[in-house]
Order: sequence, then C-alpha cells, then structure tokens
Amino acid sequence: MSLTPTGRLFSTEHGTDLVLTRTFRAPAEDVWASLTEPERTARWFGPWEGDAEPGGTVKVRLVFEDQQPWYDLRIDACEPPRRLAVSSLDEHGAWHLELVLEEAGGVTELRFVQHLDTTDGVGEIGPGWEYYLDLLVASRDGSPAPGFDAYYPSMRAYYTELAAPGR
Repeated sequence: MSLTPTGRLFSTEHGTDLVLTRTFRAPAEDVWASLTEPERTARWFGPWEGDAEPGGTVKVRLVFEDQQPWYDLRIDACEPPRRLAVSSLDEHGAWHLELVLEEAGGVTELRFVQHLDTTDGVGEIGPGWEYYLDLLVASRDGSPAPGFDAYYPSMRAYYTELAAPGR
C-alpha cells in the first residue's frame, strides 16, 4: 500500500483526467473479479445490485462512507477483463470513471481514471481515490484496511498543487 500520493493530472480534449495506478501480482481476470463481483467489491468499495451490463444501472452501497448510502452507477462500458467505465450524477456533479487493466507476465496494472470537467475539488477527490484503491489492495493481499485519516487532509496539498494553474 502506498501512503505517498500517486495520482497525476493529464489535460485532455474535454477537460482533465485524474489517473492513479496500482499493480497486482495476479492475472487480469482475478483483478477484474475484484472490480466487478459484488461479494468482492464489498470488501473495498461496497456491494452492488442491479443490471450490470452496458446501459444498465447498478446500486452500490458505499460501506466506507458515513451512513453507508446507496449510490446509482450507470455502466457505460464493460469489456471483461480489460475495461469498465461507469458514470453517476450527484449533488457534487457528474462522475465519469474508467478502470483499465493491462497484464504482462502475470502482473496486472490497474489504471483508474476519473474524467474531470474541472479540477475544482481535486484536493478532496484525489485522496479519496487513493484511499479506495489502497482498500482494494488490502482486500486482495489481506493487509489491514487503511483509515481515511492517513489520506486526508495530508494528501490534499499534493493534489491541489497538481491542479495549480501553470503546472
């Protein structure tokens, strides 16, 4: 697990991509299962139920958030075991997420991408995804789950600086 911020921002034609990566000594199919099977997502993000096919919507219970709310996620693309794209709309705006897996020699890299319209709030968003991705790592390797306090506010300055004009 990394308690050092790993995210990067990349300018795109439509805004900015926040990209974080994690590497697993496992085949892509196994990592894919951690990202898509409800009993496995429950260990690091939350269980889900619903129509898990492109164009469908699932409800995810955010078990690591206060009050453990249910949250709607639309499945925009599902290409097992390589790519999952989801989106949602809430009081904080639109969320467009993409998870891409690449395997080489039994090692799989997860590239987590949030497509951002603006970098406003990235100081809060980045640490949150670092936390969730490290929860994924812990759920896979059996290490203790990290606490959110290890990520926020300590990583806020790193992400705020990434978004600073002229960087």
